[in-house]
Amino acid sequence: MGPFALRGFPLGLQPARNSIVKAPSLVPVLSAIPVCPVPQMGLRELERIRLILRGGSVIDWRRMHFQSRDEVDRFLRLCQLDVSRSFDDDWARTVLADAVEYLRKTFDYRVADAVAQPEEIHDLFLFASGAKGLARYRRIACIVLKVMHVIQHIEGRDLLFRLAASEAELAEMVTEKVLGVAREMQELGLPIVEFAHSIKTRDSLVTKLIAKKETVAAQVYDRTRFRVITRTRADLLPVLYFLTQRLFPFNFVVPGQTENTLLPFKGLLAENPHFEQFIPQLHLDRDFEDREDRMGNAFSGTSYRVLNFVVDLPLRMDPYLPPPESDTRLRKGRVTFALVEFQIADEETARRNEVGDNAHESYKRRQKRRVLNRLSRGLVVPKRQG
Repeated sequence: MGPFALRGFPLGLQPARNSIVKAPSLVPVLSAIPVCPVPQMGLRELERIRLILRGGSVIDWRRMHFQSRDEVDRFLRLCQLDVSRSFDDDWARTVLADAVEYLRKTFDYRVADAVAQPEEIHDLFLFASGAKGLARYRRIACIVLKVMHVIQHIEGRDLLFRLAASEAELAEMVTEKVLGVAREMQELGLPIVEFAHSIKTRDSLVTKLIAKKETVAAQVYDRTRFRVITRTRADLLPVLYFLTQRLFPFNFVVPGQTENTLLPFKGLLAENPHFEQFIPQLHLDRDFEDREDRMGNAFSGTSYRVLNFVVDLPLRMDPYLPPPESDTRLRKGRVTFALVEFQIADEETARRNEVGDNAHESYKRRQKRRVLNRLSRGLVVPKRQG
């Protein structure tokens, strides 16, 4: 393996001059996990990877894939909730109660008491996976979890608007979190040759917004971006899946914001025949991606290949909140989300992406041409006739 490069940020990040002292004791601790080799991946891993490859949503899923309490607990911690602490458990149950009330009030949906008031929050995920409880609980728990997923995102956005946290401070929190995982990947010997970070400049934001049809600042998803280059194509899946186990929950991929010209789902199946046995159990049929109307990046070269996706990275905002024991807020959520883009490719593909029509300079030239055309439209004086 070539040298592991951490480019784009310093190896020893220091807090911003005016940043609030962090409270790491409130950040859930994740236990170490081994890297999952592709031959050991099953239906669970295949579904989670496919969700990212197509930029899908768990709202379309029919069941979860958790088999043990420990697995659920790790997932909750990845979502930044440690429900062994009373304040995190209380918050999870608040979101659960909101979801149940929504379903009962809006659809007159009968939510079984075992689902509405489980002994442990973990039980919801085990019910939804069919690993615990009555068979009818699976459908009910799935529906409840889908609503909870949406409510938690709404609460996270609302919390961000109420806090005195600048965009620069959020970017610093994101970078620290991702950097820590990058170092862990290095220590584990994952086949990564580059892990680079970039933040869009103001000029780049202006150019991108004018080039896009939707000129809304909130729709620029790649203000903070991480580029991950693996040694070979075969290394892409283990690296991608490790990120979903250690950095961001798989269900927090932003739907519709994936550009995947590198790892088509059918190609993944062809390259890894052992996945074929799981095809009948998939949430979506094998040909689903063929029927989707996908628009790639209009400014990329015709042979440009990459896996680009955006995630809502969960962040604990405890440094900006009162201690849990003295928190008098009506809504006591402590987790918000930051949009982060990940760009993944193997080393050979990355090299081809930097030459000829695919080169970044060519990309920017095409983008700037679009911007000039839009800015000048209707303002160019026509030539005098006759």
